Amino acid sequence: MLAGVGTDRNGGRLGDATGVGILFILCAGLSFSFIDIGVRSLAGEYHVAQVVWARYAVQMLLAPLVIVRGIHERLDPRVIAHTRNLKLQVGRSLFLLAASVSSVTALQFIPLAETNAIGKVGPLFVTTLAIPLLGEVVGKRRWTAVAIGFVGALVIIRPGFGGPHWAMFLPLFAALFFALYQIATRMLSNRDSPATTFFYTGLVGFVAASLVVPFVWRTPSLGDAVVMASLGLLASLGHFLLIQAFRRAPASTLAPFGYVSLLWATLAGYVFFDHFPDIPTIVGALIIAASGVYVFYREGIVARRA
Repeated sequence: MLAGVGTDRNGGRLGDATGVGILFILCAGLSFSFIDIGVRSLAGEYHVAQVVWARYAVQMLLAPLVIVRGIHERLDPRVIAHTRNLKLQVGRSLFLLAASVSSVTALQFIPLAETNAIGKVGPLFVTTLAIPLLGEVVGKRRWTAVAIGFVGALVIIRPGFGGPHWAMFLPLFAALFFALYQIATRMLSNRDSPATTFFYTGLVGFVAASLVVPFVWRTPSLGDAVVMASLGLLASLGHFLLIQAFRRAPASTLAPFGYVSLLWATLAGYVFFDHFPDIPTIVGALIIAASGVYVFYREGIVARRA
């Protein structure tokens, strides 16, 4: 990349590490987009609980690989299972489960691009909730960006214009739950190791889904079983790539590239389901992306001043 940008702890250039981090987060977004394709293809055929359970089941099987290769920690069950705040670990994991259920349900009724675009208000929820939950101070500029971002979501949902489908609000709930999940992750970052947090994320989700899936189980065909298994595989791959991305580059640098998944979702919806978003969806998505990028930009400035 650029000469003279410094070196990391391993002697490599920081610019090179940042470039690799950006590549990883782009690939992670692509991986999550393929998950949406799989979920959409299963829509209407299987209960949401079965789809979510399949994803968590495969994630649990692959958890040792992610912990050892992605987080670079020893696979010692006694150490990994030890937590200093069990309630917060369980609550955080349930937030992610609720976000997954909301997102999967939404994909059964509305197209990929709309679901993905509305869900991008997540960082705006994080900024809003960080005030009461983390005690952070948010200035007028970030508040303005947050308000504009939520206006973008309303542009997509279009309440009052012919009555939006009720599922259009589910990505908002998914974004809210995912924001709570991210805030809980911040609160646990200085209490438990990443391996412990990753372990409880999969365990709680798997156990909770397993309590429901026997009542809604439908034996899948071979093809559908492969799709279900691929959901967990892609989810594990996506989380692995995210871990590696944030090890190489600051969150403020990577955040804008997370919005590239809007492009992935649009392309996937067009190629696989012959759907292209309308003008209000495109405009709303651009508003959300612009406001989100500006919020991350301002947070980076505040962090550097601090």
